[in-house]
Amino acid sequence: MDSGVRMACNPGLFNQTEVGMWRDILKYGAIAGLVVAAVMIVGFWSAGGDMPHGWLGMAIGYATMLLALSAVFMGIKHHRDVAGGGVIRFWPAFGMGLGISFVAALFYVAAWELVQATIITDFAGSYADSVIAAQKAKGVDAAALAKLTAEMEAFKVQYADPMFRLPMTFSEIFPVGVLVSLVSALVLRNPRVLPAR
Repeated sequence: MDSGVRMACNPGLFNQTEVGMWRDILKYGAIAGLVVAAVMIVGFWSAGGDMPHGWLGMAIGYATMLLALSAVFMGIKHHRDVAGGGVIRFWPAFGMGLGISFVAALFYVAAWELVQATIITDFAGSYADSVIAAQKAKGVDAAALAKLTAEMEAFKVQYADPMFRLPMTFSEIFPVGVLVSLVSALVLRNPRVLPAR
């Protein structure tokens, strides 16, 4: 009998399955969030607050996010195997992945705020200085450099506002979670892929 039919025939099973899904979202979201937060905090602390800008910083950051967000795949698979009897449809799997990613992103934002408050006290200033220095090294003309300097000053003012900074930080990791959720849902909707034991 199809798991959807079983749930429709037995409301108690539906509620139990739904509760299990929310529990898995929180559990695996917290796992992903703690991994990405711990790597961020320990990384910045061990580097003395210095952070690599440019491609190296982005590569390290996104590799860490992908590692942490592997919990999306594990969470969907666990729910499929335990609560779904080895079967999960695309949309519930995708929704679960988005939920896990959302929880992980909240941890990520909280960790970044902690890092800024304790380790990197002037991220916006450091970032602005590195962007300006990179353009100086390229030999841009004085007018372009003055324009860039004004833009970086405006960025520093914006970044000091939590209503600008928090969504910006959230948007660094959540799109990665959407992509991981999409791939995980597409793969795990097939019960023959890593079948339940």
